[in-house]
Amino acid sequence: MTAHRTPRTTPAAASRPAPADPWPAPAAAGPVRGTVRLPGSKSLTNRLLVLAAVADGPCVLHGALASRDTALMRGALEALGARCEDRADGALMVTPLPVGEPLTGEVPVDCGLAGTVMRFVPALAALRPGVVVVDGDPGARVRPMAPLLAGLEQTGTRVEHLGEPGFLPVRLTTGGALGDTAAVDASGSSQFLSGLLLTAARRPDGLTVRHTGERVPSPEHVAMTVAFLRGHGVRVDEPAPGVWRVHPGPVPAFEAHVEPDLSNAGPFLAAAAVTGGEVSVPDWPASTTQIGDRWRRILPAFGAEVTFSPDPGDPARGTLTVTGGVDGGGRPRVAGAGEVADTAELAPTVAALALLAAGPTRLSGIGHLRGHETDRLAALAAEAARFGVDVAEGPDALDFPGTAAGGAPSAAQAHTYEDHRMATFAAVVGLCAPGTTVRDVATTAKTMPDFPALWEGLVAPSAGAADRGEDA
Repeated sequence: MTAHRTPRTTPAAASRPAPADPWPAPAAAGPVRGTVRLPGSKSLTNRLLVLAAVADGPCVLHGALASRDTALMRGALEALGARCEDRADGALMVTPLPVGEPLTGEVPVDCGLAGTVMRFVPALAALRPGVVVVDGDPGARVRPMAPLLAGLEQTGTRVEHLGEPGFLPVRLTTGGALGDTAAVDASGSSQFLSGLLLTAARRPDGLTVRHTGERVPSPEHVAMTVAFLRGHGVRVDEPAPGVWRVHPGPVPAFEAHVEPDLSNAGPFLAAAAVTGGEVSVPDWPASTTQIGDRWRRILPAFGAEVTFSPDPGDPARGTLTVTGGVDGGGRPRVAGAGEVADTAELAPTVAALALLAAGPTRLSGIGHLRGHETDRLAALAAEAARFGVDVAEGPDALDFPGTAAGGAPSAAQAHTYEDHRMATFAAVVGLCAPGTTVRDVATTAKTMPDFPALWEGLVAPSAGAADRGEDA
């Protein structure tokens, strides 16, 4: 085990001056109580956008997230020939791209820092003969792409590396026969599998994808992809563990409602857990493939109570309520959770809980997070140190000592590394470390553009909170 070290920083972030006015993270004056209505899921929105782009007619999405990541996905689909239109009723209509029709000229695709765009769109590009150049922000150029690119090469796409092999930027050339078998090591990201599966039905012979690594991180995301395909008329078989066979055929046009983003529910629910308060999230699906549904079992490990109340008019959804633990004197009590494994994208919020818990917590099975927007393990260890707590960082785990042994976090100016989940991590810690500020909180626009207003409306409600859409 080694102590904290410096996380990866992109060249752009390194050369850019610090924002002039860091966001003052509100401290909790008492138990946080309220109701938060969350925007649509980014993971679901971007999967639905890709599926709509290969459907056999226009599709309508209700409740689709509007954020930087989804805007980048829309831009990529439109560059490849789809059309996305915002309707007057708030829905989004997607007219599919012309599968099989050659592209005109070299088509550039900007992925920004969106993992779903950089890992889903290359497989989509293979459905139109031509040349596509895929690139993104400087930070995207250090996120791994090699397994997906190898899978594309196995199935007939020529991959030209325009920078370091296995990373963006790349030039993709298609036009020959498309193969029907790909072996991919998705140990670094489940998105490598989802990217190939989402468009496989529109290949002439379908596609069989085999995972060659030991384990798939975030298996819920693969399950989400498979469920979407099956739910929209695509036949997907699983002949063996780690093998998916997508049969060729049309994707019928559809109309869909996007679930709220349960991963982004985490910081708000954590606010109740660390202050002894109570926070509710309505429209929580009774059954879902979203990884954020794990909050139901993660939060009780830290001493919180979680209840789900079905909607009387719609049993498929309900309200999830988290009530934080308190001691005999009514003071907030956050228990050390012991070992919490495989938290995937939830890890930064779980880390905030661990930093504020009295006893020790170990987050294990999260080594793949080193390839996310930043090296999240290094970033979390570095930010914990900034808050005055020494967290031990291993290749695949983080060990938090608990406040009883390592002391409570003190105020700090938190860094975000252009990573939205590092920003929300700092906001949760700031509840119990008055005076904390957050550099570049605007990075939360990646998946939740209104995060600062939502957070302030819940934690420090004002007369105008209701006008911003909160029920605080």
